[in-house]
Amino acid sequence: MEIEISQLDQEIIKAVQEDLPLVERPYQKIADELGITEEKLLARLKSLNEEGKLRRMGLILYHRQAGYQFNGMGAWIVPAERRDEVGELMASYEEISHVYERPTYPDWPYNLFSMIHGHSQADVEEVARQISEKTGITDYTILYSTEELKKISMKYFSEDE
Repeated sequence: MEIEISQLDQEIIKAVQEDLPLVERPYQKIADELGITEEKLLARLKSLNEEGKLRRMGLILYHRQAGYQFNGMGAWIVPAERRDEVGELMASYEEISHVYERPTYPDWPYNLFSMIHGHSQADVEEVARQISEKTGITDYTILYSTEELKKISMKYFSEDE
């Protein structure tokens, strides 16, 4: 099934797949560059989402450049019936950029993961300790990042097209 995408929508997708401008109103700046209003840009993004042509937009935060030198992946064993409750609590921490569930394996029982960012290892461990205390989940480990190898966004349209 081929999906039709207008020239304007292609230009919008090209613009938002790049880094957002670091200005007070990034969508206004993008709209200005495209020669449309900010309202039209936002309406087209909403329509693209509703039509299933653009499912999501995500941010890439370069944690180390932002001063967070310690990044620990909290790996937790959480009962299935508490997944949503515990996941929502984790996601409420400003030090946590994302929380997700993964399948377990005989040699890896952890099913819920939270990426915790801190200025020190102690900061990361304190967030994990607080979560453990609030939830009663004591079976967890923290895996620390040692090197960032790749962090890029998918490109759907390029200038070469």
